[in-house]
Amino acid sequence: MLARFASQVIPRRVRNYATSVANDPSKFRNIALVAHIDSGKTTLTESVLLTSNYLSAAGSVDTGSTTTDFLPAERERGITIQSASIPVKWKDWRFNLIDTPGHADFGMEVESASRVVDGAVVLIDSVEGVEAQTKGVWKQLDRYKVPTRLMFLNKLDRPGASFKSSLLSLMAHRLHPKPMPLTLPIASFNPEDYRRAEPGVEGLVDLVKWEVWKWDGQEKPTRHPLPESPESILASGIFPESHPIIPHLFSSRVALLENLAMFTEPLMEQLLEADSAETGYTDVKAATILPYLRKATISNEILPVLCGSAMKNIGTELVLDYVGELLASPKDVSIDIQPADKPLLMLAWKVAWDKRKGWMTFVRVYSGTLNRQTVIMNKTRGQKERVSKILLLYASQAEEVDSLPFGSVGVVLGLKFTRTGDTLVSTRGSAESSLPEIIPPPAVMSASIIPQSHSDLEPVQEALEALSRTDPSVRHEAQEGQLLVHGLGALHLEIVEDRLRNEWNARFEVGQRRVSYREGVGSEAQVSFDTWTTEIGGKKVDVKIDLEIRPAQEDEPGDPIWDGNIVLAADGKPLPSPDSFPDADSPLAFVARGLSNALSSSPHTSLAISRTHITVKGFSERKDAPPSVLSSAAAFILRHRLRDAGPGPVMEPYMDIKVSVTEETLGKVVRDLTEHGGEVLDLGSNTVTGGLDSDSLEAYSEDGVYVPPEWLSPSSTPVKFSVKGGPSLRRSVYAIVPLSRMLDYSTRLRALSGGHGTFEMSATGFKEVSPARRLEILKEIGRA
Repeated sequence: MLARFASQVIPRRVRNYATSVANDPSKFRNIALVAHIDSGKTTLTESVLLTSNYLSAAGSVDTGSTTTDFLPAERERGITIQSASIPVKWKDWRFNLIDTPGHADFGMEVESASRVVDGAVVLIDSVEGVEAQTKGVWKQLDRYKVPTRLMFLNKLDRPGASFKSSLLSLMAHRLHPKPMPLTLPIASFNPEDYRRAEPGVEGLVDLVKWEVWKWDGQEKPTRHPLPESPESILASGIFPESHPIIPHLFSSRVALLENLAMFTEPLMEQLLEADSAETGYTDVKAATILPYLRKATISNEILPVLCGSAMKNIGTELVLDYVGELLASPKDVSIDIQPADKPLLMLAWKVAWDKRKGWMTFVRVYSGTLNRQTVIMNKTRGQKERVSKILLLYASQAEEVDSLPFGSVGVVLGLKFTRTGDTLVSTRGSAESSLPEIIPPPAVMSASIIPQSHSDLEPVQEALEALSRTDPSVRHEAQEGQLLVHGLGALHLEIVEDRLRNEWNARFEVGQRRVSYREGVGSEAQVSFDTWTTEIGGKKVDVKIDLEIRPAQEDEPGDPIWDGNIVLAADGKPLPSPDSFPDADSPLAFVARGLSNALSSSPHTSLAISRTHITVKGFSERKDAPPSVLSSAAAFILRHRLRDAGPGPVMEPYMDIKVSVTEETLGKVVRDLTEHGGEVLDLGSNTVTGGLDSDSLEAYSEDGVYVPPEWLSPSSTPVKFSVKGGPSLRRSVYAIVPLSRMLDYSTRLRALSGGHGTFEMSATGFKEVSPARRLEILKEIGRA
């Protein structure tokens, strides 16, 4: 996959590779750029590469010339499909920068990146505010306990952008209770542009370092230290005398420092002693503030907020500076394994296939040092692996290095058995514990794969197996004589189809796509059945497995590792997934494999089983039979118990949807959603702060948070213009809808809104359906 593009000539000079891996982990920053689709992640990545002198000219998403979007499908569609890693050198720091997809269909890439980073830059489109996938990636960062985050309010140069509304949306959607703006936008240095409500951003005020950055069309911005009194600022000539931001500068810095002091007693004492609030505490310098700011960021007491325009490279240097100064290094992250005098411990966070290089395993080193041409142990799978080469990957280009020290992110060649989420250790004195695995999101859509001839069957199966190794969110199975591939959405399945054809040269046709439904366990009285009988070497063998099975309660969260089921051992602890047992040859691991096999297909409907509570109370180990017999026994016994329990409730995937339309078409859109099984949650007139989740709570309080005035963004307004030329209020509809009724929604919305409506969806989970809808689904899958 990567080799085809590594040889392409990039039409701009590339320089300043970070090829040497320094050994000071305190200077490492492993960070991901995450956001909703079209918020500007790839554009910011390109701006970072330009600013850090990695590139001499920036590429563009629109022209398909960006560094990290190098796949043909990415350049054709103008979206990021896979995460791309680039080491970036900036001042004394080395950033391992991971650009991630924003589309929910490629959430697995965000999952794997979130598992190995110590910090994240979360982008927000300042016109839209917090969006559906913004909340989705935020939850992923929470799930993997990413300790430090920084917000970048992007696209402030667009009409309708609002610094204030974007900040308020962070609290309205409960992303963080204490967002803290470190910079303020200057829409224009001409006061008349504020009165005319002209959109734009020409400068930034750095409240911490007390200076102004000015972009006036030159290649590089100019920096101007701010004087320490209002009179001196007027005399400095940085701003015209009538500029509206001048009287606001000192009060905003006071708010920053006093809000920060609420988490830092020494700073509070210093401010009390300074007694210079009327001049913005300008005698308190950045060198004093930054350690307190960093401590509060690492402890997650505050959320630093920056702003700018990635397209115009405005604010990029400030992002780089504050990533280095505030976000966590590997030494700041608390893990059980200490790097000093400890053996090698790594996590494989991604696996890719390259026609020239073979299997490429992306790793993060959590302790010790990895050297090339060494033998390591895959602790998850109990397999020894040989490291042939170690690479630093620059999107589609690679540089070979001799070693990866503690805290580094790199690529290993030569590993044959390793999959995403595996723990890799030294063969000598290996670490005692395994690292937590990476959990793929549940599949919501499937399609049948039909080989063109009988001779194509085996190559297609091998291609599916290889693809699922590179993308664990792709699941495939043979069901009733046909191959089914499951994915995270229609776009995901399209990309799967393209990759099978282009990367593995598979020959097949694709059947009709359909939604992936689930079935629960029935509630009828269960017949006691816990023994399976087979013959081994002509001798009868009985295997007994005692399972306790019941429907999961509403307040019992399902385990995503088990597709929403709850599977416990006799001691009440959750069972790991079959592929992540510490000892792959243990009897309980074979039992888990059998349970997983049985749960993948209901005996009543062939749908995957979900929301079922299973406890493995005990099992008999036969010394006259191999332990693998437990896998067959567990699958047979569980299927028998599920059949005895009777058909269970059917569940279908639901989506959160936000539809933006004009006031004139609002009624038709709401009616269409309700007629197709949707539940409207809220109607908002402000596209930035409106809207609620189905499980939303009250917005965070503004107490202790500096909220800037609306005029900082002169063009901010929810009013846009209709096709007739007059002003038309944009309205947002927030709803939850069944995915099965939304497969053609793009066409429906175009007809309903005259082509002026937009929508976005993200998965919200599975819900039980009514008896009438259950019958419809069973007819759809040929089971009624």
